[in-house]
Amino acid sequence: MARDVSDSTPISSKAELIGWIAEGEKPASRFRLGTEHEKFPFYADDLSPVPYEGKAGRGGIRALLDGMQERLGWEPILDDGHVIGLADPDGGGAISLEPGGQFELSGAPVDSIHETAAELGTHLADLHAVAEPHGIRFLGLGHSPLWTREQTPVMPKRRYKIMANYMPKVGTRGLDMMFRTSTVQVNLDFASEADMVAKLRVGLALQPLATALFAASPFSEGKLNGLQSMRSEIWRDTDNARSGMLPFAFNEAMSYEAYVDWALDVPMYFVKRGDVYHDVTGASFRDLLAGRLAQLPGERATMSDWANHLSTLFPEARLKRYIEMRGADAGPVEMLNALPAFWVGLLYDEASLAAAWDLVRGWNAEERQRLRDDVPKAGLNARIGGRPLREIAREVVELSRAGLARRARLDAQGRDETSYLEPVMAIAESGRSLAERLAVRQQGAWGGRIDPVFSELVL
Repeated sequence: MARDVSDSTPISSKAELIGWIAEGEKPASRFRLGTEHEKFPFYADDLSPVPYEGKAGRGGIRALLDGMQERLGWEPILDDGHVIGLADPDGGGAISLEPGGQFELSGAPVDSIHETAAELGTHLADLHAVAEPHGIRFLGLGHSPLWTREQTPVMPKRRYKIMANYMPKVGTRGLDMMFRTSTVQVNLDFASEADMVAKLRVGLALQPLATALFAASPFSEGKLNGLQSMRSEIWRDTDNARSGMLPFAFNEAMSYEAYVDWALDVPMYFVKRGDVYHDVTGASFRDLLAGRLAQLPGERATMSDWANHLSTLFPEARLKRYIEMRGADAGPVEMLNALPAFWVGLLYDEASLAAAWDLVRGWNAEERQRLRDDVPKAGLNARIGGRPLREIAREVVELSRAGLARRARLDAQGRDETSYLEPVMAIAESGRSLAERLAVRQQGAWGGRIDPVFSELVL
């Protein structure tokens, strides 16, 4: 998660909340993309997770952040005196920590997949230079393959303490989501309310397909877990009031206001005032908006409260001033670059977006939810609308490829963006995800061991 927003502008009406989202509109000529990815730090000598302060004379997460700050010159983000992230002072990317130490790059808004791939390469090169003296490496998977929740370190972020206390009250898997999963997502622009609705609907409907294509979490606690995406399965019982497939988005009346109405009814986690996080779990943003929040009598909502509240909503596709595609497991570098390519090709090309909508528009809410529920285990073997998902995958990936080709964003060697989609094209063609291939290797060449994944999927 990126840094919490600080904007003390007071707000008192729903219209202002709607207006804040609508301000994200921009012409297609100014569309950008921003890729975010998480990864698991581990000590190379014993494959153990990396605590904040380190252990046994070895540097930890704080040492990584201090080293990256010195190397990049980015501004430290502090929480109660702890460095918990870095921000580019020129408005580019940011580095942040997930609850279990997952190290996240929130990329800068860029014009092409070429640029986001270059950004990732530079980030990993910088990170390796800083991490190597501490014996730290990074794993690209959707779920930590060895460590129990008790073995997983806890980062010193106060908002995460509030969430960790609340999660067991609203689901059985929230703590696993926080501490043991990693994802890759892409953030995309919209030109108008109608364009937002079109992209959000296609994004939601096809998010289970993205989960199947990018599935990379078949291991848990040193053994096969029987799933292709443990990360996605965990989200099925993680505070369902704020997650899921948003069936209302497919209603004829879908709009900015409809999303705001849903967000207003999702209970809050916290209200930040100055450097203090006030635990208001379960409270209503509507009460804060009206100045009648029981935990903070007389306190009125600000724009930062709204932005921070939206950041604590976790649907499969999330609306802010842009749309976040949230269905994919983290993975190796080629898959981290393939995820933005997949969605940009589909959603930034008018013909591909229209064709994708034609493909999914006949699915009803029950079918979409059943697909969402089936995919973590079945992957591309799931079915919807009487068709196997692997068959649909080939069509959708081809739509994405065609959209990227028509975008014609060329690198210095004259290559377009379609090359970044090749790993996903291979998965769609074969019907076999990375998770399935890893499971076969674990049962065969690895001799039932899990340890080799730390070398084969090291970033």
